[in-house]
Amino acid sequence: MFKRVLKELKNHFPFTLLGALTGIILMFFFRGISHDAAHNLFYVFHPLHIFLSAVATSAIYKKHLSASPGAKRFLKVLGVGFVGSVSIGTLSDSLIPFWGQSLMGLQQKHLCLGFVDKWWLINPLAVVAVVIAYKWPKTKVPHAGHVLISTWASLFYMLMAVSPGQPLPYFGIFVFLFLAVWIPCCLSDIIFPLLFVRKSKS
Repeated sequence: MFKRVLKELKNHFPFTLLGALTGIILMFFFRGISHDAAHNLFYVFHPLHIFLSAVATSAIYKKHLSASPGAKRFLKVLGVGFVGSVSIGTLSDSLIPFWGQSLMGLQQKHLCLGFVDKWWLINPLAVVAVVIAYKWPKTKVPHAGHVLISTWASLFYMLMAVSPGQPLPYFGIFVFLFLAVWIPCCLSDIIFPLLFVRKSKS
């Protein structure tokens, strides 16, 4: 599993780097955005990220899951897909960017947890994504989209904390965009579901 982790991190490095660069380009166009506008855009990209993450996580887990009765099989996929997407999506879009806000001294930093603040949107959306993945377990498109959408969700989360007139720390935001996507996306879409496959086969 350790070798698999290193391999996936290496394979995702170039695409994650590209995603972080798109975030910097977006930041150039959205510099000076208000807190409320950044907040609204975060809640466009964060739910999309959770949805795509839940699809990819659930699809990979189902493909590797040993045969079991229908209801039991679905509940396993639901549990892994929901927990993997919501918890790691929150780490990627909120917790790591919040860490970045704090270290960069952004003046309006605050912790925003989508699955709590907008539970009526995030949690049902994750369940719907799991059901879709259970019926149609495809992973390539959801995973590729997941990386870009996650980058943009993390970007607007950090932009929420920038006060009017405060200089944008482009390099610092780039670093945290990269970190917020690179490790969590690999964990959610690939490593997390395979950990449960190993357990189910032991």
